[in-house]
Amino acid sequence: MLRRRHMVPFLLEVADLACRRGGRPVFERLSFGLAAGELLALTGRNGSGKTTLLRALALLVRPAAGTIRWQGKDVGAEPETWRGRLAWLGHLEGLKGDLTVAENLDVAERLRSATRPDAERLSAALAAFDLAALADRPIRTLSAGQRRRAALARVVLSGASLWLLDEPLNALDTAAQAGFRAALERHLAAGGLAIAATHTELGFAGMRTLELGSPA
Repeated sequence: MLRRRHMVPFLLEVADLACRRGGRPVFERLSFGLAAGELLALTGRNGSGKTTLLRALALLVRPAAGTIRWQGKDVGAEPETWRGRLAWLGHLEGLKGDLTVAENLDVAERLRSATRPDAERLSAALAAFDLAALADRPIRTLSAGQRRRAALARVVLSGASLWLLDEPLNALDTAAQAGFRAALERHLAAGGLAIAATHTELGFAGMRTLELGSPA
């Protein structure tokens, strides 16, 4: 369990969470909390449950036990409201290959919030990952690193309170990694939260780390 290091109230509280995969426990009695502006890095060997934990927090898998609370309320009671507070980045980018970068971001935001992003927000998200020159290119024509940048721009565009990131630095070159860190710093400085599963050092001062154990 991660212990409270200060008296700032937690926004996100996870208590005694347990998940199973194929009938076998992945982790049990997992508890932690995050306050505004905090980043939690999930570390551990392959199969230790990092992705499973992210998926449980996003309500994509059902935990075997435990609770997930936001501002003291069980997120499962209003799942759509909870999902509206999240931005998700998985191993797969979840982008439509025949749509352009800009169209992918526009569609994703309309699906998430039922409104079209204004031009200023869209431009800022594209600029955060140096994508302005690629905005009208179909996703299928982009490199792996460019697609990853487009997926991260979608996270930024969401304006979500909590970012759930699975290996966010995958396929990113040095410049793109710097862009990601700058975007994440802005998100945290504005009071956002982030949880990132990673095998790579994220390089943030004050970052908290939760190491998950080896699979049973």
